[in-house]
Amino acid sequence: MTERKASILQEHIESHILLIRGQKVILSTHLADLYEVEPRALVQAVKRNIQRFPDDFMFQLNAEEFANLKSQFVTSSWGGLRRSTPYAFTEQGVAMLSSVLRGERAIQVNIAIMRTFVQLRQMLASNAVLTRKLTALEKKYDSQFKIVFDAIRELMTPPTSKKKRAIGFAAWEGE
Repeated sequence: MTERKASILQEHIESHILLIRGQKVILSTHLADLYEVEPRALVQAVKRNIQRFPDDFMFQLNAEEFANLKSQFVTSSWGGLRRSTPYAFTEQGVAMLSSVLRGERAIQVNIAIMRTFVQLRQMLASNAVLTRKLTALEKKYDSQFKIVFDAIRELMTPPTSKKKRAIGFAAWEGE
């Protein structure tokens, strides 16, 4: 694989790494796309070798997690109705896929994924200050988001004020 193709593939992989349940993962649908296989074929290969994929290597998204992901992406790339939610593979799960999926494409994609995970880990380790700032921003964002919801609720609540004077002809008759 040329250096340019590897770079493009790595950028594509980075865009598919998600943080779910506190772990960096890639969804089975995205992995199938990268390996150029049908998602059901990838899941089938994994299920035939399920003993190789403990819970810390792979887990299936629950309905709430899947709904949250779909709402984050305006256009769903997962197309239409699904019988089941996708699986999430951790770095170790992706590494284990190399023992399940065969072929030149699988080898190249697996190497690119491993390099991407290593590069992300190195970036985080080399910049602890950025990690602390990010954590602080996440905490700050949560409290600011609560303020926005409180303001919206306040706008939705009808004002409580003194007895209103009627408007129109009837207002003049009673005075």
